[in-house]
Amino acid sequence: MKDIFFCPEESHFYSNCLENFVLRDCQNLESIVEFGSGDGSPVIHSLLRNKFEGLIQGYELNTSAWKAANSTIDEYHLNHKYVIHNYSLFDADRPEATYLVANPPYLPAPDNDIYMPLLFGGIDGAAITNELLSLDYENVLVLVSSYSNPLSTIQKAADYGYSVNKFVVLPLQFGYYSSEPKVKKHIEELKKQKMAFYSGDYYFLAGVLFTKSQKAAINLSNELAQVMTSL
Repeated sequence: MKDIFFCPEESHFYSNCLENFVLRDCQNLESIVEFGSGDGSPVIHSLLRNKFEGLIQGYELNTSAWKAANSTIDEYHLNHKYVIHNYSLFDADRPEATYLVANPPYLPAPDNDIYMPLLFGGIDGAAITNELLSLDYENVLVLVSSYSNPLSTIQKAADYGYSVNKFVVLPLQFGYYSSEPKVKKHIEELKKQKMAFYSGDYYFLAGVLFTKSQKAAINLSNELAQVMTSL
């Protein structure tokens, strides 16, 4: 469906990050909040492969995606582990949780008049990611794009008291949404301002676990910055 975000490679990457950085470290009753659940497939696939017994509360504005997610949740009888609300986390009475996780909207553009407006991440692509860091959850797992002002996100995380605990990077080709002429032209302009980093048709997508500094044994922020700007 065209009104639901679809990128199998990115969804698979997000699912693996969830498993390796969050679910395997969770205690049974720990809870997780998810911003922008989409069709729910990354979390559902992760839950089917892990013994997580806590609760994941997702928030998704796109009604079509929300309906698709709930249909699959029902199919796999995961209602006791994964509940998705059809409104934004920013509009919610935010629940307490050990982790906040998201593959947030990160498309940079002059405005949200793009193929899929809900993928608009602000003028530099980092606005929503940076706002998620302001919510003060102890651990935040987000996907960060190298063409979406990644240095601002690393700096904003530090400002809010986070360190980079773990990260993994995936090279990706520009896809359907990022190749829209309006978006691609804007990303080219950001590159000139050293706010976007890519090479040819490739960019880096990083799965990053930010943890409040006092909890982090090691800070990989500088290493992440070097990788994300290396294209």
